[in-house]
Amino acid sequence: MMKQILSVSWISLRSLPQRLWLSLATILTIAVVVAVLLAFLAMSNGFRKTLEGTGSDDVALILRGGASTELNSVLSREDQAVLETAAGIAKNNGEPMISGELYVVVNGTKKTSGTKVNLPLRGLSEQGIAMRGPVTISQGRLFVPGRNELVVGRALLGEFDGFDLNSTVRFGATDWDIVGVFETGGTVFESELWSDLAGVQNQFNRGSSVQSVRAKLTSPDAIEDLKDFAENDPRLGVDVISEKDYFKEQSQSTSDLILVLGWPLAIAMGLGALAGALNTIYTSVAARARDIATLRAIGFSSLSAFFGTLSESLALSVLGGLLGAAVAWSFFDGLSTSTLGGGFTQVVFSFQLGGALLVQGAILALGIGLVGGFFPAIRAARLPVAMAFSDR
Repeated sequence: MMKQILSVSWISLRSLPQRLWLSLATILTIAVVVAVLLAFLAMSNGFRKTLEGTGSDDVALILRGGASTELNSVLSREDQAVLETAAGIAKNNGEPMISGELYVVVNGTKKTSGTKVNLPLRGLSEQGIAMRGPVTISQGRLFVPGRNELVVGRALLGEFDGFDLNSTVRFGATDWDIVGVFETGGTVFESELWSDLAGVQNQFNRGSSVQSVRAKLTSPDAIEDLKDFAENDPRLGVDVISEKDYFKEQSQSTSDLILVLGWPLAIAMGLGALAGALNTIYTSVAARARDIATLRAIGFSSLSAFFGTLSESLALSVLGGLLGAAVAWSFFDGLSTSTLGGGFTQVVFSFQLGGALLVQGAILALGIGLVGGFFPAIRAARLPVAMAFSDR
């Protein structure tokens, strides 16, 4: 039986050049479907990894109670003073390692499209910078407190116009000098502008308020002590979450949205590819009907005709899947782009393909080939032996 199946499969595959253009059209259609799916998957994966790779388990982020993002949170100077006395916060030379920060939205322009977008400007202290792990000033220098100076994240610099080193940008009625470029290892912080907290508070009329407070913990487990303190102090109405968990939650909604858009589009296109595969294999069966019937007449089973025909469809789908994966890898893997994040500002990230995503593309391609070949294969298996002796 296996020899029969292999023999019929080989005959089917050798006949593909006889339907060269129809076969190529099917391969290209499947390739487009796979490439589109992998592009969406790589986008979602890259966005998720950028945000999930941001933050630390031993840094707590404190927001106003009920606030889901820094943008819609506000905390007073009195709130920060109370938090400085909380349990679980690490100290440096006897001082609590805590950073009140302001997060405001400013205008920017995408280099690729010229579109106006929202960008995040963060006011923070040197303490806040130190909490973000290794921060490198790759060009220029850090801002000087008390001056209208900015440092720009490396990722933001690459995606948006007007933030080159030593240039000046205008937000509202104030000019700001770009004095440095910083890197944080590809985290979401590289999508931000940073300046001195007091200067941002003054220029944006925020008084002494902040929108979030970051606290360095004595250990990751110490966050429970901080949560207990916040819940039991009547002066506070805040939520406490680890910085790492915060960014993980922020990544979920956007990455899920990308997948919700990507899979239905790929499936819709896949139906078109399926129609092409069905047409190709039905045409193959019709062209080889007498040959298939002859094989049946000399003792080949209907099962061998079924699998032999199905192998032709699967071969086309494999070729299409490989071509689509190669295109996606060449054009999308590592591609830098930006999209709207949870804080209603742009997050710069890179498309990231990987083995797990390629497997999903392969499953889609094989699914198209399997369904596209199944019904023509049944037709081939049911061809009457009498056709072998027919004049037509």
